[in-house]
Amino acid sequence: MQTGARALGLDFGTTNSVAALGEGGRSDLVEFAGEQATGPVFRSALCFWHDDGVRGGMAHEAGPWAIAEYLEYPQDSRFIQSFKSVAASPIFEHATVFEKRYAFEELGRMFLERMAEHGGGALKALPSRIIVGRPVTYAGSRPDEALARRRYDAMFSAWGTDIHYVYEPLGAAFSYASRITEPATILVADFGGGTSDFSIVKIGTPGSERRCIPLGSAGVGIAGDRFDYRIVDNLVLPMLGKGGSYRSFGKNLEIPRSYFADFADWSRLALMRNRKTMAELERLQKSAADPDAIGRMIALIEQELGYPLYDAVGQLKRALSSADSAHFHFDGGGLGIEAEVTRSDFERWIAEDIARIETSVDQALANAGVTPQDIDRVFLTGGSSLIPAIRAIFDRRFGAGQIATGGELTSIAHGLALIGQEDHLAEWTA
Repeated sequence: MQTGARALGLDFGTTNSVAALGEGGRSDLVEFAGEQATGPVFRSALCFWHDDGVRGGMAHEAGPWAIAEYLEYPQDSRFIQSFKSVAASPIFEHATVFEKRYAFEELGRMFLERMAEHGGGALKALPSRIIVGRPVTYAGSRPDEALARRRYDAMFSAWGTDIHYVYEPLGAAFSYASRITEPATILVADFGGGTSDFSIVKIGTPGSERRCIPLGSAGVGIAGDRFDYRIVDNLVLPMLGKGGSYRSFGKNLEIPRSYFADFADWSRLALMRNRKTMAELERLQKSAADPDAIGRMIALIEQELGYPLYDAVGQLKRALSSADSAHFHFDGGGLGIEAEVTRSDFERWIAEDIARIETSVDQALANAGVTPQDIDRVFLTGGSSLIPAIRAIFDRRFGAGQIATGGELTSIAHGLALIGQEDHLAEWTA
């Protein structure tokens, strides 16, 4: 049953963030205002630049305003995106931005501060109850869930003390439940930028004392950013020296793969522009078999070209969701790439990732104690749910007629604000 308590639902996403305000059984998305605004979707990005007129000498912006600032002054700014990906990483200690270091929670608080400001009046007086979405499984090879929780707690501390965390696909499930009137057992598949998460929920008829009952969840740290990595790995990194060699003490050695892993990870690419890494790359260039390739990597990092590269990769990925082939174009930092890419090429590159996603779907069903035949509806959400290879997983297993979509970028926040009004909130928190 709903208490009618006022609540804020926040989907803090790897690529985009969305907020919704809930009260009286309703949930309304927060629309951001201003010249750069993109409706209710707020890009999860930060931009920093020197400004003697602000305290500490460092100014910052977030969301689409961060993108605009970066595009106007790319050489004099630092652009960071997908920083949610390091929330559970014990390896990540801080981001070096110019001469300053920022912990994850500091980046998060600065992001939330700007998000609230651009939300106008809607986010000036926050509700006391705030429901924050979290992935079922955090991104990273060895994610530390307890560490991520501490960082989230510190990040959201400025917004209040009545903070609750709910699995992101459960938020989407609650949103979908508001659209149907018949009882059903549903599988929600949420494909974000950093993780793919799955929850099975039993939905009762409207007015039921417990309209939604969560049965089980599972997740994997693979989603849109991993698919981007596959494109960069196949089209870009070979031109930056991947697979090449360098001379050291009279021996030919392979160029360390860590440079390429960092370069293709949007959460780490901007952080490569620091004195230590740039000095290492300059030394490597002098001893590399192909110094021009390392020079192109240096130029891309120095000229802060991560965003235009990310944008070109995103355009290709989106184009391949609706076409059998698409053209990839990137030109910057002395690197020019023109390539025709087919959907079958892309699906071959991500085949290993798709297999792991399918395994996670199996795990979610097992955790819920249900079979594919028990699922009445499948609700796909998140930007990567539009990729045909993703859709095909569910068409094969459950039948195309069982699939529902809609609100790919907004359903989680919409549902979280509805959950925030529930009497039995503990049943949903994680």
